[in-house]
Amino acid sequence: MSTQVDYYELLECERTADAGTIKTSYRKLAMKYHPDKNAGCKDSESKFKAVSEAYDVLKDPQKRAAYDRFGHAAFQNGGGGGGAQDFGGFSDIFESVFGEFMGGGRGGRPQPRRGADLRYDMEVSLEEAFHGKQTEITIDVSAECDTCHGSGAKPGTQASTCRQCNGHGKVRAQQGFFVVERACPVCNGAGQVITDPCLDCRGEGRVEKTRTLSVTVPPGVDEGTRIRLSGEGEAGPRGSPAGDLYIFLHVRRHGLFEREGTTLFARAPISFTTAALGGSLSIPGLDGTTHEVRIPAGIQSGKQLRQRGAGMPVLQGRGQGDLVIQIEVETPTKLSTRQRELLELFRETETGDECPASQGFFAKLKAAVVG
Repeated sequence: MSTQVDYYELLECERTADAGTIKTSYRKLAMKYHPDKNAGCKDSESKFKAVSEAYDVLKDPQKRAAYDRFGHAAFQNGGGGGGAQDFGGFSDIFESVFGEFMGGGRGGRPQPRRGADLRYDMEVSLEEAFHGKQTEITIDVSAECDTCHGSGAKPGTQASTCRQCNGHGKVRAQQGFFVVERACPVCNGAGQVITDPCLDCRGEGRVEKTRTLSVTVPPGVDEGTRIRLSGEGEAGPRGSPAGDLYIFLHVRRHGLFEREGTTLFARAPISFTTAALGGSLSIPGLDGTTHEVRIPAGIQSGKQLRQRGAGMPVLQGRGQGDLVIQIEVETPTKLSTRQRELLELFRETETGDECPASQGFFAKLKAAVVG
């Protein structure tokens, strides 16, 4: 097929076609004429090269503009681009589009395989979450081999460049329409081969060890707070960087306080006489001090009293949250004879103004019944 055939005709597209239409048409034709689908057919191979040549020009906005204005003459006599692509050239085009996604260019070296991150779950009390603490943990982890210092090679020897991939760690293979890149099967992507491995780590550069680590729990931590210890995770193979250790904190339930962010909540039952006459309440704080809470006369169940700055400390910040006391008025269930007599006397003197909410409710109820 002559290279002078109009590129738009080759790709079966109108001259006004957008880039997406051109790309779709090219893919369809390339699959149709691909040599793997038409083994031994010279005409199909020629058509495949022609549509690849056309697409190489029309996919580039600058080349397409030049072609629209000057036709094939724009790429003749050193005009640049547009030459017929052979089968290897198509692989280069594919690599230029997908090379970064596939793991880098042909000349790149394999990136060190970083060790895996680890997770450790730690339980703390609410008091420890308030004050913070210094503690130690023991973990089993893959650490750098002391014998070969992480190289994986027997002391006195060293790894050599893999001949299969020339140290790149990756090999490419043509599979039909695509160029597939995968880890080198000889060096497993390392780019190097160890012919005389370390006897202690068997060439891995790491061995299982039990390690004791110091952990600082800062004041103000909450359920799910994560502490990161950089480089304390699994060691990477053959001297590669280690991963990180993430400590997830879990705060135990407290007998008195519930927590919401930096706010502490506590329920305080009081007698109905204290609710009516007023008084005070002593609440022991997590900081070791006792907080005196004033109870106003006539307080109702469900009322919340707030103590500013008596809550949890702000994590990695300044100040503290609040302590919120929710009042629950308790009705007495056991009365002495004298107490009962006094309450009966009190009931005889009631006018209804003492409990306006009750009086209002019964007034509404009576109106509803009459209506």
